[in-house]
Amino acid sequence: MTIAAIPIVYGIPNCDTVKKARAWLTGRGIAHEFHDFKKQGVPAERLPAWMQAVGWEKLLNRQGTTWRKLDADTQAGAQDATGAATLMQQQSSVIKRPVVEWPHGRITVGFSADAWAEYAQACKH
Repeated sequence: MTIAAIPIVYGIPNCDTVKKARAWLTGRGIAHEFHDFKKQGVPAERLPAWMQAVGWEKLLNRQGTTWRKLDADTQAGAQDATGAATLMQQQSSVIKRPVVEWPHGRITVGFSADAWAEYAQACKH
């Protein structure tokens, strides 16, 4: 696995949490790359690493509008890691955002200013 020199933020540009996270990074002078799920899709080669790092249950956002709009059969198909991975590949909006790959290999999901302050130290050269 190649580890990026700057954080890579994966998400959807109009997501409020993604906007907040990107603004937080920019406000601290931390360069980052943004990967837009809507334009670039979910990177199939990265999804297993995310699931291993944070657990598929945390990565799959069952609280969001997209999940609630899914039919019962589709939801039932995402009750294990394999089914969840398939759904996340097909519908990126069910992935909790943002997913961030930090320098030195840490992977986080969601935004927490307190936790990110620690991770951001690795970004300062």
